[in-house]
Amino acid sequence: MATPRMKRRIKREFSMEKPTIRIGKAGVSQQVLGEVEKQLDKNEVVKVKILKSALQVRKAKEIASEVADKTSSTLIEVRGHTFTLYRRRTRKRRK
Repeated sequence: MATPRMKRRIKREFSMEKPTIRIGKAGVSQQVLGEVEKQLDKNEVVKVKILKSALQVRKAKEIASEVADKTSSTLIEVRGHTFTLYRRRTRKRRK
């Protein structure tokens, strides 16, 4: 869970970053969810853009909420057709 202070920091740091994932007319598919999971594991934060073809059926907030729920991440911000997700990285134990 992200605190309000952490959300402000992430918004500020990632406001100028370009989206790394795009959701197209196929919608929220398993491939998209897999890529989001992979990038969250690696970077903790991912920025996703929703193309107009996906917005004909549903709204951006609905799509962003669905992706956040399915990847168990926190939705930081929805701005226009772009949203930002955060998930704390899990530490791997050493043996």
